[in-house]
Amino acid sequence: MKNKKTKLTISGNAKKSIGNIELAKTQNKNSVVIEKKTSRFGNRGSFSKSTTQNTASKKRGYVNENPTNFLKPTFSIRNNDEKRKLAEQRATGRLKDDSTYKDFKGKIGSKKRELKLTVSRALSDKIETKTRSMAALKRAKLKENRDLTKEEIQENLKPVKRDVNIPEAITVRELANRMAEQSSNVIKHLLGMGVTVTINQTLAADTAEYLVKEFGHNPIRETKAEEIIQKIKESRSENLKNRAPIVTVMGHVDHGKTSLLDVLRSSNVVSGEFGGITQHIGAYQIEYNSNKLTFIDTPGHAAFTEMRARGSKLTDVVVLVIAADDGVKPQTIESIKHAKAAKVPIVVAINKCDLPDADPQKIKNQLLEHELIAEELSGDTLMVEVSTKTKKNLDKLVESIVLQAEILDLKTDFESKATGVVLESKIDTGRGPVATVIITSGTLKKGDYFVSGLKRGKARALINDLGKNIDQALPSAPVEILGINGAAKAGDDFIVLDSEKEAKTLCDTRVQEKKDIKNPLTFATQESAFKDKVSEELNIIVKSDVHGSSEAIKGAITKIKHDEVKPNIILSDIGMVTETDVTLAKASNAVLIAFNVKPSKEAKKLAEKEKIIISSYSIIYEALDYIKKRMSGLLAPDVKEEIIGSAEVLEIFKVSSVGKVAGSKVVEGEILSSSNARLIRDGAIIYTGKIGTIFREKNQAKQVNTGQECGITLKDFHDYQKKDIIEVFNSTTIERMI
Repeated sequence: MKNKKTKLTISGNAKKSIGNIELAKTQNKNSVVIEKKTSRFGNRGSFSKSTTQNTASKKRGYVNENPTNFLKPTFSIRNNDEKRKLAEQRATGRLKDDSTYKDFKGKIGSKKRELKLTVSRALSDKIETKTRSMAALKRAKLKENRDLTKEEIQENLKPVKRDVNIPEAITVRELANRMAEQSSNVIKHLLGMGVTVTINQTLAADTAEYLVKEFGHNPIRETKAEEIIQKIKESRSENLKNRAPIVTVMGHVDHGKTSLLDVLRSSNVVSGEFGGITQHIGAYQIEYNSNKLTFIDTPGHAAFTEMRARGSKLTDVVVLVIAADDGVKPQTIESIKHAKAAKVPIVVAINKCDLPDADPQKIKNQLLEHELIAEELSGDTLMVEVSTKTKKNLDKLVESIVLQAEILDLKTDFESKATGVVLESKIDTGRGPVATVIITSGTLKKGDYFVSGLKRGKARALINDLGKNIDQALPSAPVEILGINGAAKAGDDFIVLDSEKEAKTLCDTRVQEKKDIKNPLTFATQESAFKDKVSEELNIIVKSDVHGSSEAIKGAITKIKHDEVKPNIILSDIGMVTETDVTLAKASNAVLIAFNVKPSKEAKKLAEKEKIIISSYSIIYEALDYIKKRMSGLLAPDVKEEIIGSAEVLEIFKVSSVGKVAGSKVVEGEILSSSNARLIRDGAIIYTGKIGTIFREKNQAKQVNTGQECGITLKDFHDYQKKDIIEVFNSTTIERMI
């Protein structure tokens, strides 16, 4: 049987493998021939596998003589030191005499990357050049960045100089945000200046400007909202035209102000007012003998001082109504002061001259005390005797008003954006917030964007004093405006802007300015810290139909003064009573007053459930009387004591069924078993309570007179001592009123 040659193909160097094969053949017939195939991947792993295997077999100490078993070949190696040494050299690739070793060693470093097997390399004998990896590209980029000059790095690290807008007041947080700086750095800088602040502390404009410069930025002072408004209000002289005069009717309550306007306007407003008195400002425009006049009717009640003051500031002419049968009253004097403060002319209308006890001359004489001198007395004040009932001299009154207006030469710009003053505001069911505005200049058009105080909106609808929808309102015209985003405050200005964006910007600026004005830190003085606080407070919630009424009630309530109790208005708003109001009243234990408004169904149910009383009123002085009554309920009642008699303790006895009994002698008055008693020892009150039992000769008694001896027990007291004084008295509780 012929020996089979078993060929194993391994990767290696072709030149070296040929010699090894021939050498192996000459050594033994039964040797396994291992031929190496030339690899295109270089000289990696170029060693003889047969040699390695033979060496390993020899070391293990066995030889397989079976030639037919080619799967487990037998290696027959002669014991030759030279051959073994050669085999070891071949195994390690360290043939000293082989010239190819140097070549292998010299090129292995350069071919290391080329030996990496890829699909393309496996299919091709050519060694391909390797492309640059992403990591290599990144390393090259980093090296390029490191090569930047120091000048370029410093240029990139220069701080950014910003333009910083500075309002009149700004918080530390907001200032830091506008500078793109950390708030802590700003606070540290201020601490270095000796100023201690918090992050929410408000800074003045000058301080903020200094800080902005310190941090290397450019400060820009913002224009105030009022300056913006003043620029808008500037009139163009070429568009000035005559306008109707604005006339305010003022005077004491029930002197006939509203009745006078009724006759001129041919309406009946008095019947619609609760209690027959005007409780908010009404504005009307009338045309009399081709002359247009705008009248503002103010309340005469003492509580509406601010409303009268507001009306006088807006007006061109004041008509002072005085009843001929009543004379000059406190509100009359107050109206005169408001008119003089506003520096507007006064026309006196002496009303009710048709009454039998009317005395117009008396009125003129009383007005002399207030420096109002009639023309007939060589003065400059126009006085007209009128009667709303008989319509006497009403035309003469109108002529006097027109004459004063002509003297004033009232002109304004009709073409510019409209400006005005809010007379009144309310929240109408179905229409939302409604503002009554007097246009002072310009023309208000439907769809105009406007700002009023801290509110803004778009004029969705314009309604005149007759209740008709109109498209525009001219100067001096009163108009109701729908479309405001909240209840405007009476007395706020009204200004139209070009766009919604401008209106929003101006409104936001005003809100921010108002917010910044408030100092977040409040420090109590030493005096106020140790001052005794008012023992009791009456919390009050007021909901009314219009802002003017709410304002008047609030002002009247704050005037109620007392040393032991004071009113505290926690909410004063307009609109119907809601569930929120009831919840607030419950939480704060407050009195809930609804003035000319009704609670919603939900609020009414909740009030019944929580047992909250909603007090509804339509006349202001009735509401004030109720508040005074509730404040009086918080006052501690007066306790009046009447001393009936006193007894001195002479001896102390013990009675089995009663306990200790004070043997006493009545020194003054009488001792009654049903009276209150106090025990006095060395001038100090030890006990206050009731008489328990009175004993007279071992029998109970109801009364013991002066000079008599008796035994006395006090309820829940047994610590009697000799010479104690038992004083008997009656007390009476008296309710206190404000």
